[in-house]
Parts: sequence; C-alpha cells; structure tokens
Amino acid sequence: MGMGDAVPGVSGGTIAVITQIYDELIFSLRAIDLQALQLLLRGRLRQLWQHINGSFLLVLALGILSGLLLSANTVLYLLQYWFEALMAFFVGLVLASCWLLKHECNYRDGRVLLFLLAGITLTVSIGLLDPANGNFSLPAIFLSGAVAICAMILPGLSGAFILLLLGVYEYVLRALIEFNVAVICVFVLGCVLGLLSFSRLLAWLLRTRREACYAFIIGMLLGSLSVLWPWQHTQAYYTDSSGELHPLQAINVMPFNYTEITGQDPMVGLVFVSLLLGVGVVAGLHRLFANPPRAVN
Repeated sequence: MGMGDAVPGVSGGTIAVITQIYDELIFSLRAIDLQALQLLLRGRLRQLWQHINGSFLLVLALGILSGLLLSANTVLYLLQYWFEALMAFFVGLVLASCWLLKHECNYRDGRVLLFLLAGITLTVSIGLLDPANGNFSLPAIFLSGAVAICAMILPGLSGAFILLLLGVYEYVLRALIEFNVAVICVFVLGCVLGLLSFSRLLAWLLRTRREACYAFIIGMLLGSLSVLWPWQHTQAYYTDSSGELHPLQAINVMPFNYTEITGQDPMVGLVFVSLLLGVGVVAGLHRLFANPPRAVN
C-alpha cells in the first residue's frame, strides 16, 4: 500500500482491495473511537488493543511506512526510466481487481450502474484538474495530508495525485527522503485526523449500502485507467528544488503514433508483458488470501 500510494495515479486502497483486507482496514480504523479513548484512560491496554484490532493496524502501518521509504527512490526511478512498463503493470492490477470484485454487485440493478458510473466520472474528472502552485506552510501541509489520506484509502483515487494537484507532492516526498521531522510530523498528523474522520463514513456505507459502495469503488478503479494509460505525452512540467524537470500534465496517445509524437519507443511487447504480470500478481494474491496456508502442528 505504501509503494502504491507513492505513485501518482495509484491508490493504496486498491492494494487493500486486491489483498482482501479493505473491509477489515476500514472497520479497524472505525474502532478508534470514544470507547477506545476510555479504555486508554482507564489503563485497560489489552482490551484497547483488541478493540481496535491493534496487531492488524500495527503490522499494516509498519508495512505502509516501509513501502513509502523504499519507494521514495525506487518508484521515482521506475517512473523516470520505465514509465510505460510501470503503468501497464498497474493497469493489469486494476483490471484483474475489477474482475475479481464483479461478484460484489448486481449489475442488473439500475442504481448499482449509477454508482458505477459515478465512480468512473469522479476519478476521470479529478484526473483532468489542473495542478495548483504549492503552499508549503505547515497548516497547508496539515490540510494536504488530511485530504490526500482520504484518497489513499479510496480504491482508484491516488493520494499522490491529490498531492500533485495541491502542488506539494515533491515537497512532501523530499521531506521523507531528507527526514524533515517538522514537515513529516505535521503531514502525518493531518493524515491521522483525516483518516479517522473519513473511515467512519466509509464504515457506515459498507454496513448500510455495501453493494452501492462496491459499485462506486469498482467505478473508481475503472476510472483510474485514464490516469494509468502507459502511453502519455507530457504537456507541462514542474521544477523541483534541485532544478530538475518532472512531468505534471499529460495527454494519452495511442501506441502506434507514440513514437511520432514523443520520439520514444512504445515498447509494446514489454508493456504487454508488464500488464500480464500485474494480472498474475492479483491472481496470485487472490489465491493466497482466499486460501491461506494451513498452520503446521
């Protein structure tokens, strides 16, 4: 999830859906409530840990943090030198995930189709927004974290892309690399408060409108394909603090005229293999999490 969240266009929530932990994640976050606070104040730490599903959240948080730290350099390298293959891999993840989630909805129900279309429309519309100039004050970083975390737990909506739209993506990523404690702490605090607030809404929707909720999620996954299209022509760039240029706005092009427009090899074969690899990863994770290995006595 951490590595996915570091890529503009990819959502950590998508990875949670693929690994079938999405419901447990949302309801565990929802459990951090007033009752949890009362248990903490009374010193009932064991009951508190069980109430919030502490082991699950701790291991997941460590995994996300590790993924973010690992991807700070690795994913940036892949985005720069192997963009087409990386995007194709994520396209494979999304397509396979949508196929596995098809049983969650009754597509003969017109209301379900409306939620599906709403999810597609929202994700595509956000992808068409123009990025803003960044505000790097600590209150702005706090609000950026609160908004981006909502996207990070929504499948198909990229928290990293939201940070790009807010103009603070490179600033926050560099703060992680350089271990800028003040920026990291303020950003994390915004993420925590945003996560606890938004998880309550998601938990309520999953309890009361599960089919409509998953139709919207699948729609968002499908809508993210427009952002993940492997062959893109960059029309605008932004300059980071070291003076390097990075892609900011791009349009999707077809592979047969990709070389003519960009002067680069479309690498159709590698893209196809990467897409199949993404599909294979989802299929493998589905088999692993659907049929976990039995413990050996």
